[in-house]
Amino acid sequence: MTTSPATSDESRFPVDTAGVVAFTQELVRVRSVHEPARGRSEAEAASLVAAKMREFGWEPEMTEVAPGRPNVVAVVDGGGGPGPTLMFEGHTDVVTEGDRENWTVAPYGGEIREGRLYGRGSADMKSGVAAMLYAVAALRTAGPFPGRVKVCALADEEGMMLGAKHFAASPAAADVDGAIVCEPEEGEICVAAKGAIRLRVEFTGTMAHGAMPRHARNPVPAVGAFLTALAAYEDELARRHGVHEHLGQVHLTPTVARAGDPDQANVIPAHAAVHVDVRTTPAVDHAALVARMRDLAAEAASDHSVGAEVTVVDDRPAVEVAPDSSVVTALTEAHRAVTGEPPRYGGVPGATDGTILARDARIPNVVYGPGGKWIAHQADEFVEVADIVRCAHVYAEAAHRFLHHPVGAAR
Repeated sequence: MTTSPATSDESRFPVDTAGVVAFTQELVRVRSVHEPARGRSEAEAASLVAAKMREFGWEPEMTEVAPGRPNVVAVVDGGGGPGPTLMFEGHTDVVTEGDRENWTVAPYGGEIREGRLYGRGSADMKSGVAAMLYAVAALRTAGPFPGRVKVCALADEEGMMLGAKHFAASPAAADVDGAIVCEPEEGEICVAAKGAIRLRVEFTGTMAHGAMPRHARNPVPAVGAFLTALAAYEDELARRHGVHEHLGQVHLTPTVARAGDPDQANVIPAHAAVHVDVRTTPAVDHAALVARMRDLAAEAASDHSVGAEVTVVDDRPAVEVAPDSSVVTALTEAHRAVTGEPPRYGGVPGATDGTILARDARIPNVVYGPGGKWIAHQADEFVEVADIVRCAHVYAEAAHRFLHHPVGAAR
């Protein structure tokens, strides 16, 4: 099957439209959910990517960042002499499909219905991985270009971003002048991404019989006091920082609360814990925010005669790239050339591997890819087939413009 988007300049690069759609289906049919207890990971999907790279004549390098969890990186030299280095980045892991009864299609069937390709990871982000591979293949087929492209399919983006952290710390990241992260953004050119902090707040008291509360130090009321203070602090941050043009407001969201044993409701527990998902904008000082959270937990604990400890599980900064940077300019011009439409700028509501690339390797990056911005992680996840093809053309065009016109590309 060959599906073509409505483009103004699609013939500039010979993208294999049938191939990129079929490869997306092939990737979706692999259940690359990280499940250590079952011995499952991204390995099979990564192997498919590496095999496709070899089919294109590239020499991929597979590096395990954790047992059975490989990064796949291929360097495609343009053969046109010295020039900048552009990186395309995607991830091979997906989240679980959840309750299959909520799906009306097979989660790993890769089925196409009425122009939509369905399945877990179809949008987030196996279509993006396929599109970037086929785009670079088309770019190389079209003739020599200066510099090189690094095509990177990394592990564990849905977890602790081990793949991106490993790549950013490696020599392979040192010469990258710009990156396009191929996450689903529904045609938006995302020049900013929210920061993320994951916190675990633990309260410790003394266990006792429910009939004898005076003999206990109950941590549960401290949890309630902390959650009330958390909401007030979120309102304070909203007043202080307002609404970011692309990222909205700061959010402090309690996501997990645990205390006691439901089968022992007559026992006052000794321990209680709350997990908080923090989403920030570039104006927020993460160190100051964490310090304030420690103070709020300590105050709640002191008022109820229990102890408190706050642990930072993960800390990812909010990032922005200048709209006039070389990589954004190339992508903006490519989007306009291929689609005939003006660019729409936006922000990523969550962190991506691009967050780590910017933080740890100072690689300027922009996020743009096939699929709806809000469809990720939902039942009946899908991507428009035409969107996959469109993005492959945009990627090829963006790479051409970045590599041939590297104004401000060098870091």
